[in-house]
Amino acid sequence: MTNYNNIQSVIIDPDYQQWLYQLKTRYRQAQIKAASRVNEELLRYYWQLGSDIDSRGDENRYGSKFYDVLSHDLMEMMPGVEGFTRKNLQNATRFYRFYSVKENRKQPVSKSQDEGNTLNWKQPVSNLEHIPDDSIFRIPWGHHIVILGKCANDREKALFYVHKTLENQWSRAMLLNMIGDKEGNGGLYEAQGKALTNFAETLPKPDTDLARDILKDPYNLQFLHLYENYQEQDLQLALEQNIVQFLLELGNGFAFVGRQKVFTVDGDEFKADLLFYHLKLRRYVVVELKVVKFQPEFISKLNFYCSCVNHQIKGPEDGDTIGLLICKEKNDVVARWTLEGNQQQPLGISTYRISDLLPTDQQISDRIHQLELELERLRKLQQKTAIEEGTDN
Repeated sequence: MTNYNNIQSVIIDPDYQQWLYQLKTRYRQAQIKAASRVNEELLRYYWQLGSDIDSRGDENRYGSKFYDVLSHDLMEMMPGVEGFTRKNLQNATRFYRFYSVKENRKQPVSKSQDEGNTLNWKQPVSNLEHIPDDSIFRIPWGHHIVILGKCANDREKALFYVHKTLENQWSRAMLLNMIGDKEGNGGLYEAQGKALTNFAETLPKPDTDLARDILKDPYNLQFLHLYENYQEQDLQLALEQNIVQFLLELGNGFAFVGRQKVFTVDGDEFKADLLFYHLKLRRYVVVELKVVKFQPEFISKLNFYCSCVNHQIKGPEDGDTIGLLICKEKNDVVARWTLEGNQQQPLGISTYRISDLLPTDQQISDRIHQLELELERLRKLQQKTAIEEGTDN
């Protein structure tokens, strides 16, 4: 037997080395395709399994123990095969019923061809033609469990997360982060495309919907750890230090260019808070942060920064720069009226949310002082009580 550990590559030809790299790349791609194919076939199996259970009506026929019995029988028939737990069988049925668009899934009872068999069985039928969207078979089963658990009454919302998972290759942990709280509220579905914009008036039609979809309201910045009474520069610095998480929150396609981008205009210097580039839109995006409520005058400066980028950075292949103002809060009517009077640049107005702010050193000191006073009061009260009890005795 050849000992490959003692063999070293002596072929240094660049073409050969490049070919080796291509072989490795193609193999990895084949592995990914094979895994995807296995996953797709497994989900189609679960779909048909759910269809069978639904069409046969055995839940009603055999009562609450039906899934326990079916799980036992399948695992006994196919020992070592995973996926036949009671919970997973229920999830397969739920998966089918949730996504199936068939109006009448129940099949009439038909007699068995075996005249000696006194039972009448409902024959399962193939319901693959009733799939609303074939992409449901292209994300992992574990992702579906998350989506079904949090979007149980909203198929459109569920399909939104299916498509976003495929588009961004989200892990299950990332999906959980994007989908919102335990009821599935406050996630990307509710936030995306909700920012107030003037895109319809300032962007060409092909870019309008895409540009609107890349903006959210609000932006979830709960990954930041800021002190109470933080300032705008604190928020900017925290976002730069957590730029990976912020890019994930912004969404797919954003590339970070820089913070406090300096523009010199005829000798005067100006600084934009954050500058990004969106790869799909092929446009720069200026982000201005405000830790106060929206004011109409904020838009004037944002508009100016977009002009600076257009004049000093934008290339001939880039579209006009988009401006995004992210405030602590906003009055929607005031924001909408402000945008109505600004048609020069594509602009959007959104908000952010942060929870669990850290107290400042002074606030911590004040709280400690209050605790010390309270402890001293309790100590004196105990002493007084002890003296009075001694007097009574």
